[in-house]
Amino acid sequence: MSFTIVFMWSFVLWLALTAGTRGMLWSMEELVTGVIFSTIVAYTTRNIIGEKASRFLNPSKWVGFIIYSLGPLFWGMTKANLDVAYRVITGKIKPGIVRVPVDLENEAQYTILSNSITLTPGTLTIDACPDEKALYVHWINVTEPEPQSSEVMAGSFEKWARRLGK
Repeated sequence: MSFTIVFMWSFVLWLALTAGTRGMLWSMEELVTGVIFSTIVAYTTRNIIGEKASRFLNPSKWVGFIIYSLGPLFWGMTKANLDVAYRVITGKIKPGIVRVPVDLENEAQYTILSNSITLTPGTLTIDACPDEKALYVHWINVTEPEPQSSEVMAGSFEKWARRLGK
């Protein structure tokens, strides 16, 4: 099942990325190449994705990711861009590595939160430690050396990661 789902998603992505070249929607070479690469991707990731592949088929997850991307993530990135620009212009920075406690249940949630933090300017997730229930993040302006939650640096990202990563 996971092979088929990954193959379909890889092939759809391939079609989306190659549409409209050479004056037509797709050439025969592009379709054949897409099938070959999609097969390779599906075969090599079959054990990684495994039984959780059906997660990609859930329309509510896609709607949730779109809402998250266009809402909280976009707003967080906008605020962080303005903050970093201010800090670059004024030179008011206090960089450091901070241990951020999180309450997440699985690797998908850690990945969503870690990537969201890293995408936000001024922060970079260095390590995710599910055993410690923490992330280690390099922060451009450490306001709390030992934050009690991720809310200080990531806003509502953790809540969204918990919801989307189930």
